[in-house]
Amino acid sequence: MRIVSGKLKGKNILFIKSLTTRPLKDSVKESIFNVINHSNLLNTKIENSSILDLYSGIGSFGIECISRGANGITFVEKNKEVAEILKKNLKNLKIENKSNIIINEIQNFLNLELTKKFEIIFLDPPFKDNNYLQDLNFIKVKKIFTKKHTIIIHREKSSADDWKKLVKPLVVKIYGRSKIIFGKFLT
Repeated sequence: MRIVSGKLKGKNILFIKSLTTRPLKDSVKESIFNVINHSNLLNTKIENSSILDLYSGIGSFGIECISRGANGITFVEKNKEVAEILKKNLKNLKIENKSNIIINEIQNFLNLELTKKFEIIFLDPPFKDNNYLQDLNFIKVKKIFTKKHTIIIHREKSSADDWKKLVKPLVVKIYGRSKIIFGKFLT
C-alpha cells in the first residue's frame, strides 16, 4: 500500500493480511479524496481539518489526510495487533505529532469526556458489522462535530443498512464492491 498524494506521496504503508481486516484500496481512497476536493455538495476540505478515523485499522485514510494537510487525526482501533502496525506507520512516516491513537472499542472512546470537534468523521467498519449505526447515533448525540462537518461511511455495495435515519446523504459512490456515503447528520 502507498500514500496517493500530498507531502508523503509514494511512501509505503505497512499493512497486515488477515481475515479480520480489509485495507482501503488505493483506487477507492483516491476516489474518496476526489469527491472531498471537488464536490460542491460538501462544505469540508482536508486541509487544516481535524479528522476522526473510526475502525481505523492500519491508518490508511488518516495518514492520507495528514499527507494532504490535515491538522490532526484521532485514530480509534480496538485490535491491538493492527494498532501496532498503525503506530509503526506513523513512526516510519514521522507524523506521530499529528495523530492520537486510541486502542479501544469505539463506544468506550465515545464515552470519554470529549471536547474536541471534528470536521470529518470517517467510518470504515467491517462489512458485516452494523454496530456502527450505534456509534453514529452516539456521535450525533455527543455533538463532537463542527457545523460544516462531513460523515464518510465505507460499506459493501449491497448493504442495506438504515443509516438514512441519522445521515443525510450528499454523495453516494460505488467502486467495485465498495459503497462510499458522504453526508451530514440530520438535524
